[in-house]
Amino acid sequence: MSTQLRITADEVQSRMSAGEQFTIIDARNPQAWADSIDKAQGAIRLDPHSESLPKLPQDKPVVVYCT
Repeated sequence: MSTQLRITADEVQSRMSAGEQFTIIDARNPQAWADSIDKAQGAIRLDPHSESLPKLPQDKPVVVYCT
């Protein structure tokens, strides 16, 4: 498993097509999220202003995307 801190959307797509699984976190601000027609399937919606975090799976890499 890589410890790389940044990954492109194309690389995520390529690795997912090869069978790798990720936990996807959508951390866009509420307005950007509401206005978007592009939402990653299966992504966990995380309000960046929330003080509580959901329990995240520990068995696969986490990818966070935002605006």
